[in-house]
Amino acid sequence: MTEHCIIIGASHAAAQLISSLRQEGWEGKISLIGDEPYLPYHRPPLSKAFFVGEKTEDELLIRAAGFYDKYKVDLLLGSRVTKIDRDAKKITLENGAEISYTKLALTTGARVRKIPFTGCELPGVFYMRDLNDVKQTHEFTGRGKSAVIIGGGYIGLETAASLRKIGMSVTVIEAMSRVLQRVTAPEVSAFYTRIHTEEGVDIRTEAGVDAIVGDKHVEGVRLADGNTVHADLVIIGVGVIPNIELAEAAGLTIDNGIAVDEFATTNDADIVAAGDCTNHYNPIYQRKLRLESVQNATDQAKIAAKSICGKPEAYSALPWFWSDQYDLKLQIAGLSQGFDKVIIRGDSAQGRSFAAFYFCEGRFIAVDAINRPKEFMMSKRALTAGQNVDPLKLPDESIEVKDVFN
Repeated sequence: MTEHCIIIGASHAAAQLISSLRQEGWEGKISLIGDEPYLPYHRPPLSKAFFVGEKTEDELLIRAAGFYDKYKVDLLLGSRVTKIDRDAKKITLENGAEISYTKLALTTGARVRKIPFTGCELPGVFYMRDLNDVKQTHEFTGRGKSAVIIGGGYIGLETAASLRKIGMSVTVIEAMSRVLQRVTAPEVSAFYTRIHTEEGVDIRTEAGVDAIVGDKHVEGVRLADGNTVHADLVIIGVGVIPNIELAEAAGLTIDNGIAVDEFATTNDADIVAAGDCTNHYNPIYQRKLRLESVQNATDQAKIAAKSICGKPEAYSALPWFWSDQYDLKLQIAGLSQGFDKVIIRGDSAQGRSFAAFYFCEGRFIAVDAINRPKEFMMSKRALTAGQNVDPLKLPDESIEVKDVFN
């Protein structure tokens, strides 16, 4: 049988996996199956540049169409896999077709977490996860219109910034006591609340949603306190869920995602997985992680390709992320969860540039750098190398960034 690698999920990880497979010497057949009718595309711009019309569909593509021709990839886009038969080493499509594989890669990503608010089926209510979601919002956007965003996480705040850019009135509804509460220190939450307020966004924390209201289309969001906020558009952004059902039905180990080892391999030696759908052990933080980031999808896909090609290499990348809002470039290195101390370099109470350094039991674990590329790069390097930082020198900006690391 000719060597055949099937990739399920036309995601960031899939695009990288194809490139890496050929670079690592895979000469067999490659098939890419995706349930959307699109080539793999960048998702971060969906809530930003594409949302406000600054990028076209073609500009979203991770690789141009010619890439898949060059690398001899069979594309089955708009197709859904319904079953993986590990014993027979074949997959079944929704139309009943069966395809055999020698190696299988799962890059199925994640889907939005849906909350069944009353009225969530009304025209004008959207989740921001895929290209179709955003394309359908365009008839509800425009200068002078109103939007309510349910969820004060990164997606919610990025969307708020984009909508303000095109002149819409925006209200952000957050159930917790501050925006970004699960992922940042109070100082960072307060900074983003200040910036969005200065930009004209109405942020309401500790606010519950009772229902989305409207007749033929959305007209507003009724809050738990009885007040109704007018809305021509409602965006719901309350997190994502890994797409593990196909893997679970095939008997692969599931543990808050598809469980993989340091080589991106599942409990089936012929099946790898990469990206948002996976849970892997990170040696830097010495615990299992499921990460939702472009960086993880890309780096883990490279490791998966090596495993498929018989060149196993352990995955040990530092997690890093970013968020663009207005003129703010937030760059995050490391994971701040579990911090017991945060030190601010710069002034978070005014201006638009500072860095928050996170520590746990004296150990430097992460940084949120806002318009501070030097702090981000130095921190990324230090965290990767296991290098500590002097907390006493950090707040003193008369000391060069490079001199606070020891």
